[in-house]
Amino acid sequence: MYHALLCNRYLTSRVIPFIAVAAVAMCVALVIVVVSVMTGFLNMVRNSGRTLMGDVIVSYPVTGIPYYDEFIERVEALPEVEAATPVVENWGLLKMPYPFGPSKANAQVQIWGIEPASFARVTGYSTSLYWDALTEPQLRQALDRAIDACYAELGPTISDAQRATFRAMVDPTFEQWRSALTASQWDLVVKTDPRLADAARLRQDGLTLTRNGRPAMVPGIAVAGTNVRDRTGRYVPTSSQKDSDVEGGTDWYWFMPFKEVTLTAIPVDRGGGLPQPESFIFPIANEFQSGVYVIDSRRVLIPIEIAQEILNLDRAVRVSETEFDESGMPLVLGEDPATATQVLVRARDGVAPADLAPKITALYDAFRDARIRLGDPTMEIPPARGFGVSIQTWEEYQAEFIGPVEKERELMRTLFSLVYLVCAGLVLAIFWAIVYEKTRDIGILRSFGASRIGVAWIFLRYGLVVGTLGAIVGLGLAWAIVRNINVIHDALSDPPAWLAWTFTGLAAVAMAVTIRRSLSGRLLPLVLGTLIVVVLLVIALGVFVLIAKGGAVIWNPEVYYFSTIPNEVDFGSAAITMVGAVVFSLVGAFIPAAKAADTDPVTALRYE
Repeated sequence: MYHALLCNRYLTSRVIPFIAVAAVAMCVALVIVVVSVMTGFLNMVRNSGRTLMGDVIVSYPVTGIPYYDEFIERVEALPEVEAATPVVENWGLLKMPYPFGPSKANAQVQIWGIEPASFARVTGYSTSLYWDALTEPQLRQALDRAIDACYAELGPTISDAQRATFRAMVDPTFEQWRSALTASQWDLVVKTDPRLADAARLRQDGLTLTRNGRPAMVPGIAVAGTNVRDRTGRYVPTSSQKDSDVEGGTDWYWFMPFKEVTLTAIPVDRGGGLPQPESFIFPIANEFQSGVYVIDSRRVLIPIEIAQEILNLDRAVRVSETEFDESGMPLVLGEDPATATQVLVRARDGVAPADLAPKITALYDAFRDARIRLGDPTMEIPPARGFGVSIQTWEEYQAEFIGPVEKERELMRTLFSLVYLVCAGLVLAIFWAIVYEKTRDIGILRSFGASRIGVAWIFLRYGLVVGTLGAIVGLGLAWAIVRNINVIHDALSDPPAWLAWTFTGLAAVAMAVTIRRSLSGRLLPLVLGTLIVVVLLVIALGVFVLIAKGGAVIWNPEVYYFSTIPNEVDFGSAAITMVGAVVFSLVGAFIPAAKAADTDPVTALRYE
């Protein structure tokens, strides 16, 4: 009974136990925050990999897999498969449409030729499109561009007087512009840009990779460099002084779905030659955001038929270079079918990729054997596994990236777990001081018959309570930090001036209180007050410096791949961390407890 009474008395009668609780809480919070961010980063890598590529990837780079449509039919017939889609992958050079400004003049991009409908069933493509519909200022800009196009291509059907009327309007709305046009003129501009009649067509264009009937491109949101992230994390086109009064400073001149780009790539020569580069002009239908910066800044999506045409992977007739027919034309030897460098497969819910991959492997072998059994020498044979063809789960496909991230997480977990030793050391030092302070109390207890184990249990229980409270407080602190980590980062990247002045005001109040308390002649209030004032002033000065430098971007998406910081607590690791903190608090309390248990009652009662 006396154990609980004394433990409660020692905890509540001094400030020093709360210092021990705070120390344990800070150590626990530090480990939980670091491990949660690293775990969240790893989970984002895994989730994005599956979202972008499906569950199983069949790949044969450069020349691709022939008769891939037949293979996909076989794959989709499996009861474990939800959908499959072909992809043509290569690299190219993208020429931007902007002669000046923040855009890159040219960008090296990863080309993905896709079938939009099946690609959306396998991946998260349909949810990654960034622009849903043209907004009011975008519609005004689109209408102005359509009128310009009418001038250039269809003749001056819109008079200069009408144009002057439009320009003379004070902040005209899209409907005012539209109502100023005749029915025939409206039909003309809608023919030039159908999105004027249906603003939501912007999203539909992205889903079909077309714009006004033309094959179109959907680049990553950061490919062009003309979109900047605001404080909420949303991308908006770069502002310009030319139209700084439009939409709070946004200039829709930089809006990519208004533009066209030129894509240049080197075709594949199956004979080993060096073909000339091919170029194709694409209108931009939309932009996508996967959340993975390395993808959003490099990848562009185009129709698979165009990608095959550009890269020389489309269907073609194979002719002899030495034999000719009766008319003198090269002798036709056969046909080179269209190929796809990858086939992405999505498993049905509940089917593990690791279980599906062997079935896809067996199916590919059967598919190749069936082609061989046809016995047609003019037909191309799909390549065999082990000769460039790989069939992997999405985790195996990304193993070179996921593996190091997992090792980094475990390394960080190990390194930051050293703070357990800090917990143990702090508890040991604090409890050692408490044992010396309570020497007479210990002597009284021993003289009344308290056993050595009973005395030791008082301080072990004391350590258990300190460790448990510290672990709980640390979990709460870590949860608050992790859940709001992006808000904290945004505040650091654009710190408000009121925050600096608030800390300055608090420092002034603390200084006034310190001066008043120091008049009593006591040194401790002066020392503590001075420390508080210095800390507040340093924080205020730091905020002022950040404001002067335009903020600090700690989480750079170009380095960490993702545009946001993971903000989910890893409760599994948090539980392990909390248990570790309690255990090491007990370890730290064990030595002072043993010291207290070994105290001689006679010596303790004589202790001053």
